[in-house]
This record gives sequence, C-alpha cells and structure tokens, in this order.
Amino acid sequence: MTRQIVLDTETTGLEPRQGHRVIELAAVELVNRSLTGQRFHRYLNPERDIDEGARQVHGIALDFLQDKPRFADVADDFLDFVADAELIIHNAPFDLAFLAVELELSGRRPNWREPVIDTLVLARERHPGQRNNLDALCKRYGVDNSNRTLHGALLDCELLAAVYLAMTRGQESLLVTDDREGPVRRGVRRARPLALAASASELEQHARVLEAIRKESGGACLWPGDDAA
Repeated sequence: MTRQIVLDTETTGLEPRQGHRVIELAAVELVNRSLTGQRFHRYLNPERDIDEGARQVHGIALDFLQDKPRFADVADDFLDFVADAELIIHNAPFDLAFLAVELELSGRRPNWREPVIDTLVLARERHPGQRNNLDALCKRYGVDNSNRTLHGALLDCELLAAVYLAMTRGQESLLVTDDREGPVRRGVRRARPLALAASASELEQHARVLEAIRKESGGACLWPGDDAA
C-alpha cells in the first residue's frame, strides 16, 4: 500500500523565522493513487497579526481565528494523520519551513517520509519555461478550479491532488470514500472537467494584490503568480 498526503498551508506572512505563523493547515489522503476522503483541516490562532498582503491572498481575517486552536493544540492529531506518509506539496520549501518552526515551537518532530514530492519541481521539469502555478496547472490538465477565488489550504489540496494524479498519469477516475459522510463522488471522471480562465478584471485585481505583497515584503514575494501558488 502506498500512502501519500497532499498538504498545504496558509500563513500570516512570508517568513517563519521572522515570527510568521500557520493559520490554516490542510491535508488529504491518497492510498494507491486514489483519494480516500480522509482529510485533516484546521484553522489556527497565530497569536499575532496577519500581514495585509497575505490576508488579501487568502482572505482569512484575524477576528475569525481568535477562538481557533493553536498549532500546539492540534500538533499530535496532525502528526498522527501524516505519520510515515509521503508528502506532496506545491512549492514545498515554503510549507516545510513553516511546519519546521511550528513543530519546533510545540516540541515535536517531523514524522513523515523523506524526500517530499514537490509538484512545482515536477511541473518545471515537464513544462520548462511555462507558468506552473496551481491555477496554470489546473487549466493545463483540465481540473476545474472555478471555485478558487482566493487561496485556501483545503481547496488547494484537493486541486493539487487532481493535478498530481494527472501530471503523473494517474487514473481518470478518482474513487472517493469518506467514512464520516459515506461515499463521495464515487467513480467521478476527472479527465476533462470544466476549467474557467480568470477574467481581465480578476487578473488586474490579482496583480494589485501581488504588488502590495512585494512592497510590504521588500520584494521577497513568494506569490509571484508564476509558480509558487
């Protein structure tokens, strides 16, 4: 049995070593290249402010997080979910840097398999010179991302799982079973779902958000629109 975990985070900013924290953590399970419906998803109280540029990317406000658990409160549940699995992450160094700090602060250690699969690296190998962010990959592989108006860790995990299977010649049908909710989308064909391109106004708004992040971070933007997200 091959167990893989597709993982994503949303954060208060760009630099974990400067005190930025994880505010959304999500992971979905693949077993033998099929989605099982098992997932881990938590919003987290960062106990600090959220950079405005980051908030515009993911839309998560600090007020919403005030009653949410801290990372340390969910660390054991998270580690139980990812234990001994192979992680799949888009732009893995970003998420892994944040997880390393969060685990260190909570007195835990990573327990997943190494190396981690970085789908950004895979995409650049397969499509050199092209845009390889998640939206571009969804469009390229026919994955419906019409609900992705903002970054969201759980939605991005589900999209990335579909992209990863397509990019690595996965099956055209994803069998999804959720023990809590019963069968979900069993046998749904995912080879050619609808894909919608962003409108001109959406692209203009996205460009303004990225420019605000660049100014706030002194040019060290990890969301350049090309690959990282």
